Amino acid sequence: MTTKTTAQTGTRHDEELARLARIEGQVRGVRRMVEEGAYCIDILNQVQAARAALRSVSQRVLRRHLERCVTETLAGGRRGEAGARIQEVLDVLERMEQR
Repeated sequence: MTTKTTAQTGTRHDEELARLARIEGQVRGVRRMVEEGAYCIDILNQVQAARAALRSVSQRVLRRHLERCVTETLAGGRRGEAGARIQEVLDVLERMEQR
């Protein structure tokens, strides 16, 4: 797996960080519900809401990667690197499907 920092790609994820902070609070709330013995269906509903929020962040990051990182690589004529970036996206999509 190739890991590139935002400094390497020049991509900023400020909106995603804000969303992740809200999700973190949401997960803490779910934990509190479990600790307090809340109704199971209420807990499950909140878990599903947190999962949906994480999926949304994932989709936003993927979209940004396609719009910026992959597009810039293609526009720069770096075909070998572009092929590798496209393969990264395909691998991620395949893993997402398996979940």
